[in-house]
Amino acid sequence: MLSSFSLISLLGVMLGVLVLVVVMAVYSGLERNVKERLLGFTPHVLLSQIGNSPDGRMTDWTAAAAKAKTLPHVESATAYVSDNVIVDVQSWQRPVLFRGIDTSDPAQVAGIAKMLDLENHPASTADLGIDDRVIISSILAEQLQLGVGDKLRLYSTRNFEEVMRAYKATENPPVREAFAEAWKTNTSSLACAWKADGAKFILPFNAYRETYAAFETILAEDIREPEHELLASILIAMDSSEKDDTAQVFRFTAEANSEIEKAIADLNATDAGKMDGETLKGLKSVVLPKEAEVIGVYQASQMAVTPDLFVPLPLAQDLAGLGQAVQGIALRLDDPYNAETFAAEARQTLGDDWSLLTWGQQYQAFFSLIEQQRGMMYFMLSFIILISAFSMMAVMFTVTIQKRREIGVMKALGAAPGQIVRVFLYQGMILGTLGAILGVGLGRVVIHFRGEIQAVLRGIGFDPFAASFTGFTILPAHNNPLEQAVFALMAFVLCSLAALVPAFFAARSDAAKSLRNL
Repeated sequence: MLSSFSLISLLGVMLGVLVLVVVMAVYSGLERNVKERLLGFTPHVLLSQIGNSPDGRMTDWTAAAAKAKTLPHVESATAYVSDNVIVDVQSWQRPVLFRGIDTSDPAQVAGIAKMLDLENHPASTADLGIDDRVIISSILAEQLQLGVGDKLRLYSTRNFEEVMRAYKATENPPVREAFAEAWKTNTSSLACAWKADGAKFILPFNAYRETYAAFETILAEDIREPEHELLASILIAMDSSEKDDTAQVFRFTAEANSEIEKAIADLNATDAGKMDGETLKGLKSVVLPKEAEVIGVYQASQMAVTPDLFVPLPLAQDLAGLGQAVQGIALRLDDPYNAETFAAEARQTLGDDWSLLTWGQQYQAFFSLIEQQRGMMYFMLSFIILISAFSMMAVMFTVTIQKRREIGVMKALGAAPGQIVRVFLYQGMILGTLGAILGVGLGRVVIHFRGEIQAVLRGIGFDPFAASFTGFTILPAHNNPLEQAVFALMAFVLCSLAALVPAFFAARSDAAKSLRNL
């Protein structure tokens, strides 16, 4: 009976350690692999200029990228564009997140290539080029029933702002009617204030400032695009004048004077219906979607938020309405895990006009969630070993009851209480040591053959680690020897303590009563 009880205790400790080793190795593997995937396309440090423009766009980004490349530990500095777009596939629409890929950067292309789902979509490639090609996530491919070679349409959400502004402008009367009093007063004042001065024309300070302020106020309102262009041409011509502080006048060339008068005359003769027709006709180029070809599908994960689309940089700029501008500079470092130190040093070098966002800060919420889950699993699974220790304590109490006559004989022969305690304590330590070693060993075996175990589970119709959720066909795992040694030590200590309690009671038992088998 003692051997059976010992075997049961040993199995309990072994299974507790095995589960803890396997689960925590899988958590470590998932975290490491997800980080590797994120670092494949995510900037190690995102560099953006504070106050560069109201919408955050960087126009002179090539100069900023060249400057960033001179910083220590920077391997590459490329354009960064990320925004939302509406995907339309056979009248199925849904908003998605896209990320621009600079195909001139081999590291970005290689990072995308590692993510491709070649098992389910063997024709997938990361060769985006500069054409209208896209790589989509496996989640989007499944939802919209897309595969390599299929076409999809992309509607930029930035277009809707332009469309709404254009439609709103068509509801207003022409400028000369919407701002009738101000328009008539200032155009008349301007016409009367012009004076010829040889080959040039002069305009007094007061007349210039009043008319300029009035035209600038009208320009800021929601007006039709043709009228907007005419008003802008007037202000540009007025800006080209020469200021004469002595004579208190602005001097204009004959061409500038003629351009201003012609623009005012055109604004006085505009046809609202004709302008609306041109505006709506011009919207066709804005509203028409971009048609793109799917050239690859990458295995996405429900565990981390990743873009639904990867698109070439020129297409990303068009969809984000940036023109030739970008949203920031993506820096890749020789060691991405040194991003925080690099950012702190780079802030001192670049100054306060630049913002540096590390990849750790960008995904801080995700990594915090992983750490919380890891801590929760530590806490919960540690109870398995604790329960095994309590089971061992119960077994040892049973053994002390069964062996009370032997204990009585030992005490009658002069055995000290400490000797009796050591007998049971050594038994618990031996069981704890064997259970910890076997648990860690079998746990590493399970981790090594996890792919085959998953295949068997899938064969019987049970897949608790679906690739659609984890993003990996074979569940990733990482053996941490130090962590596993801590698990083994914890099992050894708990089992030793569990054996110590019944051993203490056995040592205090009365020898005479034990011999009488009472």
